[in-house]
Amino acid sequence: MSDDTSSPQELNTVPATADVLEAVGMRMPFGRFKGERLIDLPEPYIVWFKGQGFPPGALGERMALVYEVKVNGLEKLLRPLLDE
Repeated sequence: MSDDTSSPQELNTVPATADVLEAVGMRMPFGRFKGERLIDLPEPYIVWFKGQGFPPGALGERMALVYEVKVNGLEKLLRPLLDE
């Protein structure tokens, strides 16, 4: 008997590793931090966007993912993968 309580539908919402790496490696296209990788944006900046609302489209989705990465302390796991 498995202790896994995740349904297949829930698992489909989890981004694949390549998607996560693409998101955190994306460059900020505007503003003060234009050209910086999303993973390198200061956490308060990402938190501010969370409160104000992320931009629409792919950028907003990727910034929301970076927010989750930062808030959950996962940066240290992803940075070595970006530098490969």
